[in-house]
Amino acid sequence: MEKLNDNFFEDDELDIDYEALAAIEDVRTSDHKVAKHFRFHVGLRNVKTAIAATLCALLYAFFERNPTFACIGAIFGMGSDFKDSKRSGGNRLFGTIIGGLIGMGLFYIYIQYYPEPTSNFRFMLFELLFVGIILLVLVCQLLVIPGAIQPAGVVLCIIMFNTPVDQFITYPLNRIFDTAIGVIIGIAVNMLISRERVAKVKKFLHLTNKKDK
Repeated sequence: MEKLNDNFFEDDELDIDYEALAAIEDVRTSDHKVAKHFRFHVGLRNVKTAIAATLCALLYAFFERNPTFACIGAIFGMGSDFKDSKRSGGNRLFGTIIGGLIGMGLFYIYIQYYPEPTSNFRFMLFELLFVGIILLVLVCQLLVIPGAIQPAGVVLCIIMFNTPVDQFITYPLNRIFDTAIGVIIGIAVNMLISRERVAKVKKFLHLTNKKDK
């Protein structure tokens, strides 16, 4: 067996990247600090989001209707304040409308060529999806609502690949309706339980406690 070179374990031979090691150590130290100072905190927005989603589920239970998209709309419609709620909720709602309308149009073209339901996706469906994504991005850019691109794309994909042929119109319309209900409930809860009102209630309770003492 050949004798190992005395310089075999020198840094140059191992080609150690000390900068990379230092960066890894910094990340570990940073993660440790974050974990050390992390604490569970249920803030006002957390509570309002839970209230809005639960209200949607309870409302839809009375009508025996699936509340999934309404709850999603409520969660998207809950922002840090009313302005943020309108922005995020509006993005979700307009995205659902844009994706739904484009999806209905493209799926209508598809069933003109393949009217019979099938478990196999036709290549034409992929071509229409490509066109649909391009269209919805252009529409969102034209309306200056880039935040609506993602929800629009989600709805478009659901319509193109997960909607029965006989429901390609009713399904998008129902999703638009459910999302609108959820967004409205989310924004309403955010307005009714605003930080300003909560602060006033806290102040009132604090003054009341002082008087009682």
